[in-house]
Amino acid sequence: MQEKRHCTPIGQLWNSIQSWLFPMLEDEIGELDEKQRLFIAVCELCAPQNHMGAYRWIGNGCPPHDRLALCKAFIAKAVWDFPTTRALIDAIRHWPALRRLCGWETLGEVPTEATFSRAFAAFAANGCPQQIHKALIETRYGDKLAGHVSRDATAIHAREKAVAKPEPAPKRGKRGRRGKGEPPAPPPDPTRLQLQLNRDLKENLADLPTSCDWGCKRNSKGKTECWRGYKAHLDVIDGDIPVSFILTSASLHDSQVAIPLAQMTAERVVNLYDLADAAYDAREIREMSARLGHVALIDHNPRRGEKIVFSPAEAQRFKERSAAERVNSHLHEEHGGRHVMVRGPVKVATHLSFGLLVIAAEQILRMLA
Repeated sequence: MQEKRHCTPIGQLWNSIQSWLFPMLEDEIGELDEKQRLFIAVCELCAPQNHMGAYRWIGNGCPPHDRLALCKAFIAKAVWDFPTTRALIDAIRHWPALRRLCGWETLGEVPTEATFSRAFAAFAANGCPQQIHKALIETRYGDKLAGHVSRDATAIHAREKAVAKPEPAPKRGKRGRRGKGEPPAPPPDPTRLQLQLNRDLKENLADLPTSCDWGCKRNSKGKTECWRGYKAHLDVIDGDIPVSFILTSASLHDSQVAIPLAQMTAERVVNLYDLADAAYDAREIREMSARLGHVALIDHNPRRGEKIVFSPAEAQRFKERSAAERVNSHLHEEHGGRHVMVRGPVKVATHLSFGLLVIAAEQILRMLA
C-alpha cells in the first residue's frame, strides 16, 4: 500500500535539503561528507517512508524490525556500492553517522544479517524498490516532456546454476514442394513481437522468460562474450535518468523486450523519440512507437539488403542513445551491477532496482545542482 502526501516541488525540496536539512543533521551528528550528503538527498527525494504501509505490524507475533530503516540501509548499500550485505552491516556498525542516518540510534538496535535477508526477501516479494522508482519518476518527471528515450540491454552475471535448455520443438513438416493432393501447409505461428502488439503490459511481462541461463552478445569491439545469468533491459531519458527496467533470461534477444519496455515507459513519462541500435530493427517495434506517437530512430539492420543510413539531422539526434550505455556502465561500476550475490530473478531484479533508484535520484539532483 502506498501512502500519499503532498508533493513538494523539486526545486523547493532541493533548497530545503541544502539550507535546512544538511545544517540540522551536521549539528546533530557532525560534518557530512559527499557520500553522506548524496544518501540523505536520495532518501529525501525518493521518500521511501511513503511505501512502508505494507510492512506495518498488525499485532500478530513479535513486532518486526523497522522496515524503513532497513530500506534506507539497502539504499545506502547501492550508494556506497557495498559488495555484500555483511559489508553493509559492518559499515553501519562502525560508522555512527551512517547508522543514525538509517534510523538506528544505538549499536544494539542494528539487526542481524538474517533479519536483513528476511527484509530483503519481503521487499523483493512486494517489488518495493520498483514501486519507489516508479513513484519517483511519475512524481518528479511525469509532468515534463522527455525528448529522447534510449533503449539498451546489459549483461548481469549471476552466482547460480543455469537452467537446462528445453527440448527443441518438433519440426512442423517436411521441406520441399507440396505434393499433388496434399493439404496446404498451415500458416506459421505468430511471433512474440506480433503477439505483443495486441496485448497489455501485464500479459507481455508474463510471457518473458526470467530464469537464469547462458547468453551471448557481441560487444563494441566485435567480440562475442558469453555469460551466465540475466539481462537487464533499460529505458533511459535525457539527463541519464533510467525510467523503466525489466529483467529477463540472458538468452532472450534484446528486441523481445522492446514493446513491453515502451508500454512501461509510456505509463510514466511522455517522450518524442525512441532511440535504439540495430538489434531493435523490427517492423513491430516501429509500429509500437508510432502507436505511442513517437518517432522511432532505430539503426537499420541490413540483414540481406542494403543498409539505410540516417539523414544528417537524424544521425546527430541518434547520438543521444549513448545515455543508455552510460547508465549501464554507471550501474555496473558504482551501484551494484557487478555485485549480484542474491539468487533468483525476483531478488536479482530487486538488487538492481535499488541501484537504478539511486542513479535516477542522483541524476535528477545533479540536474538541479
